[in-house]
Amino acid sequence: MRRTQNKSSKGLRRSKSRQWSGRVTQRSNALDLQPKVFKSTNPRRIALSLKRSAQASKRRKGTPYQSAMSMLNFYVNRAGKSLPQKQKRVLERAKAELRDVLAERRRKLFVSQMS
Repeated sequence: MRRTQNKSSKGLRRSKSRQWSGRVTQRSNALDLQPKVFKSTNPRRIALSLKRSAQASKRRKGTPYQSAMSMLNFYVNRAGKSLPQKQKRVLERAKAELRDVLAERRRKLFVSQMS
């Protein structure tokens, strides 16, 4: 494994060319994400964008909800300490919005089946 010198408190770090997590959010094989979707400050916009991407994808393995939530969690976990606290709060709220948005859809389906 190739390492480069970095002036962080941890000493040696991986070379940027070897970091795979950034490529996953850019070129995910499961979802076609809108550019800079995770940079938005509006949790609802993030949730709706992830929902659209997950529902449109033919390559996902799970349900749209699972795919969207998985990508959101992946981004939050991989960003780690470098994610500003304000943006982390926005993304945590986006998780709640995503649950709400997809619950609305399930309620509508249930009501339409009952009629």
